Amino acid sequence: MSEQSNEAAPTPDPHDNRRQVLYWRLLARLFDPEEQASLESASLAVVEDIGLPAALLDPGASVDSVVQRHPELAGEFDGLMAPGPDEDGVRDRAAEVRRAALASKVLLNVFASGSGTVTAEQLARWQSDAGWLERALGCRPGDLRGGRAGGAGVSPTGRGGAGVSPTGTGVGGPTPDLSRLIPEIGPELGSIEAGLVKRMHLREVLADPALASRLTPSMSLIEQLLRDKDNLSGVALANAKALIRRYVDEVAQVLRTQVEKSTVGDIDRSVPPKRVFRNLDIDRTIWKNLTNWDPQEERLYVDRLYYRHTSRKTTPQRLIVVVDQSGSMVDSMVNCTILASIFAGLPKVDVHLIAYDTQALDLTPWSHDPFETLLRTKLGGGTDGTVAMALAQPKIAEPRNTVVVWISDFYEWRTEELFDSMAAIHRSGAKFIPVGSVTSAGRGSVNPWFREKFKDLGTPVISGHIKKLVHELKTFLT
Repeated sequence: MSEQSNEAAPTPDPHDNRRQVLYWRLLARLFDPEEQASLESASLAVVEDIGLPAALLDPGASVDSVVQRHPELAGEFDGLMAPGPDEDGVRDRAAEVRRAALASKVLLNVFASGSGTVTAEQLARWQSDAGWLERALGCRPGDLRGGRAGGAGVSPTGRGGAGVSPTGTGVGGPTPDLSRLIPEIGPELGSIEAGLVKRMHLREVLADPALASRLTPSMSLIEQLLRDKDNLSGVALANAKALIRRYVDEVAQVLRTQVEKSTVGDIDRSVPPKRVFRNLDIDRTIWKNLTNWDPQEERLYVDRLYYRHTSRKTTPQRLIVVVDQSGSMVDSMVNCTILASIFAGLPKVDVHLIAYDTQALDLTPWSHDPFETLLRTKLGGGTDGTVAMALAQPKIAEPRNTVVVWISDFYEWRTEELFDSMAAIHRSGAKFIPVGSVTSAGRGSVNPWFREKFKDLGTPVISGHIKKLVHELKTFLT
């Protein structure tokens, strides 16, 4: 007889089994919307046993509706899936089961987007659920879908992506690193949202003011509106314009803040300070007159007042923005028209705006108003940058006082001819800034041939977050 082992088999952890049941149900519902009876009943038993509402397992219930009925859960969604160390190195397996139930709800609502026609209410619900997913990842709603608060009924947490604890309470812990979340998850969320918008009967929705009011402006929706604006009229056109203006105003507010926070020109100390009360430097005045302190009278006698320098070195600058308005560059077109309008409002900055596909359009007269500019664009078509160059070159009157920003993926028809003219601008003394994308998420592809050519020229392509372009422009213009 062989000796039996005295070692007892390890006891399976019931918490692990519960967590696996919830995740198996999530995977099953993602790949097949039909219920798996055994997984549904087992998941319901787990959820009820840990004290969570059964509504978490209802695919038809939005996260908003769950939180409205159970407001105590709102804080648990914040930072639910944000990376963070385990406290004291000890895993709280009971808390992991609870997080699995909550995370499954958010993931299923966002990534199981269904099929068929989408209503305005369904789009708004998805955007809201996507906002909750972003909150669960430690971001503000809209951060991963383009840097704006986009979820209907969801307000930003107000912490600017502040750190959250591993228990999902939203308190303490490190600030999550978004550098990987944005490029990996952001495009997926954007793709799902764009698909939902395309499945809408948008013209019928816009013709109904009640339905149109439920739409939450997003980049995908604005793209559809801009493409279809020539086919709209009456109430539908008015509602479309209202949505575009709402989105433009929201993005402009964000970009204006970024421009204001960027560095400004150096103090010009060759100009005497203006002797007015608002420029009075009280601290310096007191410091310089301390020798006049009378200890007996406890009084400071001031012989001289000191004022702050507020005059800055500024030189009139010409900013020429050339934007590819072909189908692949819609996001950049929207962002750049808004950005151009902000710089147009700065003192001593002369802004010119050109949009092109196979034809070029000088939008300079409307550059101060991004809404009017966008209504005059015609998205789509091919790409021929030489037609835009023909409009841009005559505008370069003083090369060393001019910056040319060219936004495109640079998949051009006349590649060498266009690059030669761009190189000529650079050699003339003007600052030439090639930009591969101007999005909040930093996405976009660039023709490798142009990328290498610009690198050799000493003007590498800026392709990333819009803040990079804001910094480059402020550095040159101030």
